[in-house]
Amino acid sequence: MDKKLLDILACPVCKGPLVYDQSEQELICKADRLAFPIRDDIPVMLEEEARQIPVEQDL
Repeated sequence: MDKKLLDILACPVCKGPLVYDQSEQELICKADRLAFPIRDDIPVMLEEEARQIPVEQDL
């Protein structure tokens, strides 16, 4: 994931910062507990495409 792109991307739900999870190829919003997938090096920043992160899973 390009560092410059990561610096300008924000969560589409809360506009908060995202954390890149390289192993899962996801962008994580800790505030909303959402994981946005990265497909073919393109972040899919749609709320309906995001995976909900369970409360019991550490971020």
